[in-house]
Amino acid sequence: MIKKTMIWFEKHYIISLIITILIAIFIFYISSKSFEKGTPVDFPYKTIVYHFSIFFLLAFFLSLSLIGKTKNKYYIFIAILISIAYGIFDELHQLFVPNRYCSIGDFLINSTGIILSGIIYSFRFKSN
Repeated sequence: MIKKTMIWFEKHYIISLIITILIAIFIFYISSKSFEKGTPVDFPYKTIVYHFSIFFLLAFFLSLSLIGKTKNKYYIFIAILISIAYGIFDELHQLFVPNRYCSIGDFLINSTGIILSGIIYSFRFKSN
């Protein structure tokens, strides 16, 4: 079932690309929000889950759109690199948002989600 869904998204790679762009816009929007200074984080695990899952989805849909267009499984690596670069720029962008900061920890969580996405997506080709 999951493999069929992935194949459908590859075949309709424009939809995957639109979803990728929407995720990137959402990430930028959330990163642009300023918080009051000293606002406590209710549950730090929420931010970990957010960073991991949103960058996992970004890399996953980017892989679907790149591979769907080219039919080249090695584009998973390109999708990972683009997603990691976006994660770096996202953290740097936060330096310019009041009461936000650049976090190496967030970047590492982002990268973990991205790499796991690439690993999981690569299993699609192992079963062929």
